[in-house]
Amino acid sequence: VQLQASGGGLVQAGGSLRLSCVTSARTLSRYIVAWFRQSPGKERELVATIRWGGGMTYYADSMKERFTISKDNFKKTVYLQMNNLKPEDTAVYFCAVKALGDASYDLWGQGTLVTVSS
Repeated sequence: VQLQASGGGLVQAGGSLRLSCVTSARTLSRYIVAWFRQSPGKERELVATIRWGGGMTYYADSMKERFTISKDNFKKTVYLQMNNLKPEDTAVYFCAVKALGDASYDLWGQGTLVTVSS
């Protein structure tokens, strides 16, 4: 199984981007897909998650008003819509997958860089 993240780029503060995470998995019904981010000098932080079966979502408090995670079952793709971006959102964004009940994410994509200019 592979994850391919894309959609990053340079955007001005207040702008929007949509990240995509495509998976090659045959089935994801018992998995959770997450977006993480890591800024230079900072620890990786969880942005949002979505449960493939059922679509339940979770957001980090600081992002729930501006970010939306969603999925396309047919395309096996998870999206992260990011609105009203701020310079502090600058980071490498990663998607990751774990099975329901697992404690940690064990499959990661390569990351996509988001740069927000002020």
